[in-house]
Amino acid sequence: MSSRSLRYDWWSKSLSGVVAGFLLALGISGLFAWLGPGGIAAANKVQFNMWLIVLVWLPILTTVYLFRSGARAWLILGGLALVSHVALYCVRYGAML
Repeated sequence: MSSRSLRYDWWSKSLSGVVAGFLLALGISGLFAWLGPGGIAAANKVQFNMWLIVLVWLPILTTVYLFRSGARAWLILGGLALVSHVALYCVRYGAML
């Protein structure tokens, strides 16, 4: 194995998975809470959404090392997190884009 094949941006990839991946998981869970069966007021949906965050976040954390660079991981995961939160805002407050 050559020294060029070893990537030293795993810190950046790890942090993008932890921070941006968590924000993406929160956005997806929020969208499910508002758009899922029964709407936001469904019984026992709070507990399910709590565990849904983990079920979405862990695959993001494990696949973040497949990105070519840490900057690309931040860009893609951060962009997806931003899109999910904008969509959540639109769903929650009835705003149209």
